[in-house]
Amino acid sequence: MAAPPASGAPGFGAAALRLGGAMARLAGWTPADFWAATPAEAVMVLNGWTNGEASGVAPPDAATRARLMEQFPDDR
Repeated sequence: MAAPPASGAPGFGAAALRLGGAMARLAGWTPADFWAATPAEAVMVLNGWTNGEASGVAPPDAATRARLMEQFPDDR
């Protein structure tokens, strides 16, 4: 049996849930699409939006996130 994840680290299920949700929102994948894809395919799709340079992009700051959350509320 595998050891539990380190403190604060998500387990496989939590990580798969987040990535599956991201692929549904960003790429329109269904759960079947997600589970049929390889990790390399998911990376390829995600790199399509970043030209493979996502690691050099800073995340949005708090003011930008607040503005976006106001502009695009989840309850729509």
